[in-house]
Amino acid sequence: MKTLKALFGVSAALAVSLLATSALGQTYPERTITMVVPFSAGGPTDTVTRLVAEAMSKDLGQQIVVENVGGAGGTLGAGRVASADPDGYTLLLHHIGMATSATLYRKLAYDTLNAFEYVGLVTDVPMTIVARKDLEPTDLKGLIDYMKANKDTVTVANAGIGAASHLCGMLLMSAMETQFVTVPYKGTGPAMTDLLGGQVDVMCDQTTNTTKQIQGGTIKAYAVTSPARLDNLPDVPTAEEAGLSGFQVGIWHGIYAPKGTPADVTERLSKSLQVALKDPNVVARFAELGTAPSAEEEATPAALKAKLEGEITRWKPVIEAAGQYAD
Repeated sequence: MKTLKALFGVSAALAVSLLATSALGQTYPERTITMVVPFSAGGPTDTVTRLVAEAMSKDLGQQIVVENVGGAGGTLGAGRVASADPDGYTLLLHHIGMATSATLYRKLAYDTLNAFEYVGLVTDVPMTIVARKDLEPTDLKGLIDYMKANKDTVTVANAGIGAASHLCGMLLMSAMETQFVTVPYKGTGPAMTDLLGGQVDVMCDQTTNTTKQIQGGTIKAYAVTSPARLDNLPDVPTAEEAGLSGFQVGIWHGIYAPKGTPADVTERLSKSLQVALKDPNVVARFAELGTAPSAEEEATPAALKAKLEGEITRWKPVIEAAGQYAD
């Protein structure tokens, strides 16, 4: 009899828990949601986040407030979300650094793969190989020869360890089989400012940060890292066309929630993301920035999880070969 009562008690508790979870999913969201960007305001990932957050807010009927929690290559913001209440009211929009941090940081406060629930992929932003406008080489082959010949003096800017520009720079070093002088900054803005001013020579960064400067002629573009040329930069060849075989890299972005967030809530967020990525303003603004929204089948928890797992595997040997760690 005692055993039966105990089993009944466990079953009742489980039923109450399931009902509560279901009710949460049905009523969610009831208040403002915070979406953390683990980088400074005004940067490429911040731009993407604010566009998506605005569109998702319209669909969800509640405001999504974007909060910038920068530092430590995006790991501070990610760590904050990992430790937040799993109720769907604190989210993270992170880029490829979510995958690379698993190797760049040998001591993380969270388990990259297991500390989060997955919402979906947002976009995959191409990179550009650019330089100060008065740098001598006129094409990518010339730039590569120039960098190899001047590897001890040519300077390559990035927005700090773990930033998209840092990762692209490491991949460029790997592809060229040459180490060169890197200059880390505290954010994309200062790095671009010094490139514009001629204080540094080269940078490899997202189209969301370089397109306007390329179009305005204030920096020199050598290649895009996409499989095909971009509509808004038709005169810039792909790295493959320009002679850097196999050099393709995109800075993908995804949305995460703390581990334990109810499945009904993450599913609601995923559906909202899919709606947001079809919003005319999002589509148009992404196009201006040289990217496109993820397809509906990619804006899902399963697709984002698979992407993260694959990218951790892809970047681990690149980072280890470069020997550049953040701790």
